[in-house]
Formats: sequence, structure tokens, C-alpha cells
Amino acid sequence: MAPSPSPPPPAAASGAQYAHQFLNTALSQRGPSALPYAEDVKWLIRNHLVALAEAFPSLHPKAALFTHNDGRAAHLLQADGTIPIHHAGASYNLPAVIWLPEPYPRSPPLVFLSPTRDMVIKPNHQLVDRSGLVANAPYLRSWERRRCSTSAAGAPHAHPFPSYSRLGGGSFPASPQLAARPPPTEDPAEVFKRNAVAKLVDMAYADAAALRAAREAEVDALFAVQAELRHRGDLVADGVRRMGEEKEALEHRLQDVMMVTDVIESWVLENSRRGDAQASDDAIQPADVLSRQMIDCTAADLALEDTIYALDKAIQEGSVPFDGYLRSVRALARDQFFQRALSAKVHSAQQQAKVASMASRAPQYAS
Repeated sequence: MAPSPSPPPPAAASGAQYAHQFLNTALSQRGPSALPYAEDVKWLIRNHLVALAEAFPSLHPKAALFTHNDGRAAHLLQADGTIPIHHAGASYNLPAVIWLPEPYPRSPPLVFLSPTRDMVIKPNHQLVDRSGLVANAPYLRSWERRRCSTSAAGAPHAHPFPSYSRLGGGSFPASPQLAARPPPTEDPAEVFKRNAVAKLVDMAYADAAALRAAREAEVDALFAVQAELRHRGDLVADGVRRMGEEKEALEHRLQDVMMVTDVIESWVLENSRRGDAQASDDAIQPADVLSRQMIDCTAADLALEDTIYALDKAIQEGSVPFDGYLRSVRALARDQFFQRALSAKVHSAQQQAKVASMASRAPQYAS
């Protein structure tokens, strides 16, 4: 909730000091108790309300609950008090409330007349509606953020407002002050200085807001880079961990292979000392004469087949003459035919020998 305002001081000097203190406290609130104004315009709002309190000492800044037409309620700043009206040589104090809406100063302030019980608002007035809202004032209709302020908004209201006292059933102007005084005038130099300062402050806040937005964008980009780097760091750490596990597994595997290698080398060394210098062809011997003859025929057949294939590649590449190729292939094919015929005879002899062996063992199983 917004801070509760203190009672306004009676004197003009103390009123300006009170406005300074109250606005500094109210606009510096953060969190749920913060007023719903943008940060980049709070200083400008403070300056406008301070200038309004200096121009109209009878208006005092406050924070109160404002209800919009759609039912929404919000704690907003207001300037509550009276506005001096000068008409026909007489001075009047007209009760009024100036509200600062949420989008202020992009939107004009809301000025309401708050007549007392013995006062009524003139119906069908061209500036004020029945609720007391000053809706058609030219200054508010032509509101511009850069050159308008609440203090200047009070000046056009010197026009006679539609408020009358109800005394004895008649309508009379509100009671004038005891001594009529001429309308206050401001020093043009002071007005120019105040407007220039307000414009400079507004420009400074706009530049600060733009700089802050740029810096926030840079910080967001840096945070994104930091998050990406952290993600990549996690990936690298996971890769290093898995590589370490794989290295450890490979080291264990290497130790196993080295142990097996030592065992095989020891076996080879031991058996090489006990063995003789036999030829490699004699390491495996056929079971009988037919098996040896079958091995020789098969080896010769395959060798002739490889030779014919080599001659085919050579004739395709043009390495040998065609007539020489024909003579060689004819001779090799003849030899291959004889080798295959011999292999068939040997295979038939092996089958007969196998049948005879099985027949010779049959009486043993029968007995």
C-alpha cells in the first residue's frame, strides 16, 4: 500500500518543503508499496508536483486510492486543496483535486472539482461534466509530455468555474476573500528557467532510460553467453570423464593382452626348442595315398585356373598378343581337363575304399 500522507502544513514555505519530503519518500518506495509510475519519469513527476505546490501553495500532494471507470483501483498521487479564482475583481478559492494517472506525463492529469455541501456545479457547462471532471479544458486536450506540466495546468483554470453557493435557495458566487488581490504573476525568467530545467531533466531521464535499456540488453546477452559457456563446460567435463573411463578400460585390456602375449611367447619358445627343422609342407600329412593325390590334383587345378585368369586380364590390357594367348589358354585348358578327370577318378576310388572299409567293419558290429 502507498505511504499515508501527513497533514499538509499551513505555510507556503513549509508546504513546499513538505512536498519535497513527501514526494521523495513516496516515489522512492519499491516492491508492493511502490506507486504505479515508470521509473524514468518519477523525477519528472516530483518536479511537476513541487512546482505545482510552489505555484499554488493551497494544493498539497498526497497519495490516495483512485477508482477508474472500469472498476480498477490504484494508489495514485494527487494534489488536493483549493485553486484561487479571480473574477470581476474578486478572489475565490475553488476546491479541486488533481490526479496523476499511471501513464503520466504521457497522459494529462485528471482535474476534478470537489465542491462543498453548500456548493453545486453548474449543469451543462462546456468545461466540466456532471461528475466534476474537467474534461474539455483546451490545455488538457492539447497536452504534450515535453512542454506541459501540472503547475501550468492550473493556470488556465482561472477561467470562472461553474460553482455556486446555495444560500437561502438562491445562487450566488462563492464567498470572496476578505481582501481582493490581483492575480499573481510569475517572473518570465523564472518560468523559462524552470521549464528549461524540467526539459533538461526529462531529456536526461530519457537518455538514462535508453542507456539502461541498452545496458540491460548487453547484460542479457552476456548472461546468454554465460549460460552457453556453462553448458559447453558441462559437455566438456562429461567428455573428459568418459574419456578417462575409456582410457582406464583400455589400460586394463592392454594388461590382459600383454599377459596373454607373454603366455603365447613362452609356449612358442618352449616348443621351438623341442621341435626339429621340418619343412612346413611336412607339418600336415595326408591320411593315405589317395588323399595326397587328391590334394595334388586340386592344387594343380586351382593353379591352372589362376593362370588362365591372369591371361584373361593380360589380353584385356593388351599385354600379350592374341595368338600367344590362344596357344597358352589351349594348353592350360588341356592340362586342367586332365587334372579334373584325374580328381574325379581319385574321388571315385576314395568312395569305393570308404564303402569297402564300412563293409569290413560291419561283421564286427553284427557279432
